[in-house]
Amino acid sequence: MSLILYLIVALTALSIMVFFHELGHFAAARFFGVTVERFSIGFGKVLGQRHCCGTEWAFSAIPLGGYVKMKGQDDSDPLNRDPSPDSYGGKKPWQRIVILLAGPVANLILAFFLYLWIALQGAPLIAAADYLPPVVGQVAPDTPAAKVGLKPGDRIVAVEGTPIRYWYQISELIRKNPDPILLSIRRDGRLLELKLHTKVVEGENEFRQKIQRRIIGISPQAKPGEIIRFTPAEALDYAWRETLKASSLIARSVQKMSTGEVGAENVGGVITIFDIMMKFAREGLPYLLFIMALISVNLGILNLLPIPALDGGHIMFNLYEIITCRELSETALYRLTLFGWALLGGLMFLGLYNDINRIWGGGIHG
Repeated sequence: MSLILYLIVALTALSIMVFFHELGHFAAARFFGVTVERFSIGFGKVLGQRHCCGTEWAFSAIPLGGYVKMKGQDDSDPLNRDPSPDSYGGKKPWQRIVILLAGPVANLILAFFLYLWIALQGAPLIAAADYLPPVVGQVAPDTPAAKVGLKPGDRIVAVEGTPIRYWYQISELIRKNPDPILLSIRRDGRLLELKLHTKVVEGENEFRQKIQRRIIGISPQAKPGEIIRFTPAEALDYAWRETLKASSLIARSVQKMSTGEVGAENVGGVITIFDIMMKFAREGLPYLLFIMALISVNLGILNLLPIPALDGGHIMFNLYEIITCRELSETALYRLTLFGWALLGGLMFLGLYNDINRIWGGGIHG
């Protein structure tokens, strides 16, 4: 498949995520009786449109997002307020908050169903490595596991009496329980119990920060290209956990960047997003759906940031109105909106700058 075709696949995937985000806003707005004037995939000049159900459905020239234009709501003119019953401005603040929340929530729901589909079809190792069976693949020399005689092929059935179903539960229980740790293992049909002390080593977390963690020195049994199978009940659990895990990861990333724990050089732009999506698309549909789920969660969580140009900023304005029982002044609204657009533009420029640096450094390949 050519580079152009992979780019089209990535653009289509992004458009699907944007469509669901805007569909959330659209559905909530229509539920509360707000007239939706335009539903657009893309920004800028409208390339094609069709009128249906009182709304103009459009494709626009810049396919890097989208928007729902509601009556009485215009981000380019924040002072334009329309109090008529079928307008956004004519609704109660809590109703406007629901409309604003519906977009990010739609992205999280989309991610959940993408994860669910992956699990029901059989998840590739990159999407479900934590869900490998708790069977020992390798035992590192001179580690607690080696000293007590753990062997490849041993199945860990419990840690400190807590039954084990998946590999990720082992590290969780080791972290929660004090030394020494009691392992129940099955070997050649026999149930054995081994007590061992953990070893503290220095490693890195998801954000490449130095951390200390407790290990026993084992790794799971896995084959290249292995597909992990789930029952329907297990697939639902997997989808729920992965959606929460991705949401938590993105929220913590934002928190660490805002406090300076993670450097601004880690901010990626549109080039990085498309590069990653194209690489996953080359591996096959399950891989593409996996990265789509992660980016969909990213889109949902980041839109909740309290930046005036984003859904989260508008939610803050409406919360202010609920708490104070008065609208934000026109001057404050105008200045905060300009600040929000400037901040958002700066973040986009930073992401593009980092993308170009990575290209020159050889980190991105088409």
